[in-house]
Amino acid sequence: MYATNNSKSPPVFAQQAPATGVPIGTSANQPYHPAPSYAQPAPHHIPQPAGKVSWSTGLCDCGSDVPNCCITCWCPCITFGQVAEIVDEGSTSCGTSGALYGLLYWFTGCPCIYSCFYRSRMRSQYMLEESPCGDCCTHFFCETCALCQEYRELKNRGFDMALGWQGNMVRPQNQGMPMAPVVQSGMQRN
Repeated sequence: MYATNNSKSPPVFAQQAPATGVPIGTSANQPYHPAPSYAQPAPHHIPQPAGKVSWSTGLCDCGSDVPNCCITCWCPCITFGQVAEIVDEGSTSCGTSGALYGLLYWFTGCPCIYSCFYRSRMRSQYMLEESPCGDCCTHFFCETCALCQEYRELKNRGFDMALGWQGNMVRPQNQGMPMAPVVQSGMQRN
């Protein structure tokens, strides 16, 4: 900190940069370059292939899952709620998303203005190709078919749609573990 000087002159103090919280370079003309940030991806996202992947079922393959097809035709808010909960990764519940969808359907008659955004989000999460046409056009012209296709896609990717997001996140931890048999205590006569 102190510079030593053998002559009889007063001591010279070494210069220190003031503590301002702003990084200072070695010279006035040198720009500050922060260290690169190495952010880790979210742990629940699975790496996807480099290119776009096709959907596991076609848009008009609704007959491959008849119960879901019937539910979607008569009450699409249920299917939409299930899809939205998985796509949102549990941040919104099935009931909340389904209720918003139902309100939009009731007041506007055009719930596709809400549901097409979830198709876009799902495609970006799973690197799915945009087919047969744009997401909003698909939902506008074939709303029930699009919801059924999204439901089947998530089901084919291993999600149990009846469990919701939280149930699917707990499920892998309990799979494969054999449960101990239930043993009655003591002796009993019949």
